[in-house]
Amino acid sequence: MTRNASRQKVPAVEHYVCQSRDEANDAIAQIGACQREREIIQTAMNDALAEVRAQCEARAKPFADRIADLTRGVHLWCEANRASLTHDNKVKFHTFATGEVKWRLRPPSIAVRGVDAVIATLRKLGLTRFLREKVEIDKDALLKEADVARQVGGISVVQKEDFVVVPSATQLEEVQQ
Repeated sequence: MTRNASRQKVPAVEHYVCQSRDEANDAIAQIGACQREREIIQTAMNDALAEVRAQCEARAKPFADRIADLTRGVHLWCEANRASLTHDNKVKFHTFATGEVKWRLRPPSIAVRGVDAVIATLRKLGLTRFLREKVEIDKDALLKEADVARQVGGISVVQKEDFVVVPSATQLEEVQQ
């Protein structure tokens, strides 16, 4: 038995659909009211979070200061006694009864001051292997010449449309005295 092509099930719409211009106008007004209420709630949340963060940071500051002070003291003592703690530098740690200390070398990094002068010097010395030229697609130029860009394989000009509802809002005017 074949299905009748004229009797296809269409899924029911699961959201509100305006039925007239007046309903659309009313819906836009409701969107504006909901946006304002959401903004009030978000502002209150951000204010509460800022207050809680400030309180917690204030309570934690003395402990952070004490930790930094104690760490400096432990570091100074361990550096003075490093040879005995690390068995003449055979290991890079020492375990105490309450914890351990470790000495770790960070990976080397390069710091460059005066980038333009360094680049010029590297070029002058023939050390261009230390220079990296970055080649990238200029999308702005492609947009300016979209007809040419469309002819290149792998490039497509994409344009999308957004639907935006902007409820009318009145601003309270500030009165200067």
